[in-house]
Amino acid sequence: MNMKIKVGDKVKVITGHYKGTIGEVKAVNAKTNKIIVEGVNLVKKSLKPSQMNPDGGIVEFEKGIDASNVLVYDTKAKVAGRVGYSTDKKGNKIRINKKSGNEIKGGK
Repeated sequence: MNMKIKVGDKVKVITGHYKGTIGEVKAVNAKTNKIIVEGVNLVKKSLKPSQMNPDGGIVEFEKGIDASNVLVYDTKAKVAGRVGYSTDKKGNKIRINKKSGNEIKGGK
């Protein structure tokens, strides 16, 4: 499966509890079509005391959301859009934001 969203992209959540939130992609899982976005889908988990964490406690972390629930965000044009492909002047394949037409920087 080919994912058009890469680690380091700025994305805007378009549906769900975190609708309208803009964050950076921290991780991508192409098999499950899930991405982890900074500050989105926060969950709390209780940990039992262990040797590594003798106090235990409650930990808060981000869980994955479906990649179809986000659009790539263009910080210059301040608009979110789908990802498209084009070629630059040298003939290299680049990713573009279809709404603004600007090249998507970032993404590792």
